[in-house]
Amino acid sequence: MITDEVAARDWLRTLPECDDAAMGRLEMLAAMLAEENARQNLVSAASLGEVWRRHIADSAQLLRLVPKETEGLWLDLGTGAGFPGLVIAVLRPDLRMLMVESRNRRIGWLESARLALGLTNAEVIGTRLEALPSAAMAVISARAFAPLPQLLTLSARFSTSATCWLLPKGRHASQELAALKGWRQMFHVEHSLTDLEAGIITGHLLGKM
Repeated sequence: MITDEVAARDWLRTLPECDDAAMGRLEMLAAMLAEENARQNLVSAASLGEVWRRHIADSAQLLRLVPKETEGLWLDLGTGAGFPGLVIAVLRPDLRMLMVESRNRRIGWLESARLALGLTNAEVIGTRLEALPSAAMAVISARAFAPLPQLLTLSARFSTSATCWLLPKGRHASQELAALKGWRQMFHVEHSLTDLEAGIITGHLLGKM
């Protein structure tokens, strides 16, 4: 269990994806976030004090649920402040990260962060999800984007039976999954490493009932 900032940094350094260059980029991201948060409320002030646990490690932990051989496009819905999109793009430069965000100020932040971090594998898509052309994704992630039924309705057209879904849902993950109706799916809940009571809905979507 990752309980504090020191533990979060130590855990990140155990990841095979997190070499010195990647760690340097994550340090830069944390510093840029703190500076930008004074101008716009990207994350809550309370969570900014625990940025390594609450945002960076919380994002990076999703990699343990993605098969190492995964190739292709990663679609991050409602990226907001760049979590998990920017963190994953730093750690997996072999994957192309598509970060969807419709709010103008957030779009500006994501683009400036992407350029500063040298993330040539990442793209900021400044539009509503409904306007994005359909395409098959290898991974779909969404952190606090929408309730599960709405999320699936909006984004199922980007999924195949092989697509890996990663949906951090906090303390209501099990309840949301148990209440889901009308979909054929192979989802389950994994425990979060950064919050003992939080869960991540993950697995594969097979289609409508």
